Amino acid sequence: MLFRNAARTATGTGDRADARRSFRTGLRTGALAVVVATALVSCTQASSGGGPGGDVPAASADPAADRAPIAENTENAENTENAESADDADRAERDAAAGEPTAEPTPGPALVRDAFATLQATLGETCTPGAGDCAYFLGRVTRELTELDEAMRADDKGPGHFRQPLADMEALFDKVGDDRSEAHLEKHFSAIVGTRDGVNAWMQGHPDDYR
Repeated sequence: MLFRNAARTATGTGDRADARRSFRTGLRTGALAVVVATALVSCTQASSGGGPGGDVPAASADPAADRAPIAENTENAENTENAESADDADRAERDAAAGEPTAEPTPGPALVRDAFATLQATLGETCTPGAGDCAYFLGRVTRELTELDEAMRADDKGPGHFRQPLADMEALFDKVGDDRSEAHLEKHFSAIVGTRDGVNAWMQGHPDDYR
């Protein structure tokens, strides 16, 4: 009797020990399975880019490599802007040039020999004061003397070389003034014709100035 109870007691105690061992073994096995499953999920997310921050591009290990595309894009944008500005400036300059009227150059005084040649052409002409035929003749002679005066003053030899004819013409211009009406010019007929003839005589004595 005592042997059976002891055997039963021993048997019960052994069963409980086995149960506890089985329970602990099950816990360890379940924990290991959870760890393995978690590791598999992490690896899958990392490989597929689906994990946290998967849509954020990884930073380059070299900061200069990250800055290079930005610097290149900035330089390209600046070059494009500079090229467009240069094109706009060229276009504006062309438009301005096209809109400006072409100015005709103002001719300078004629050469002395050329001015004297046209004055000489009047030597065979004359008019009769009061007859109504002096407007053109006296007006032309006065104009030719004026142009010869300008040519002598602009000549490389200087006005000092033409002192005498310049003095005679200046005296005439002071006397006639700016009035070019026929009646006024007829009043100074003798002075106009006399100055023309005196300048002609002086030029004939200085052939280097008109040949």
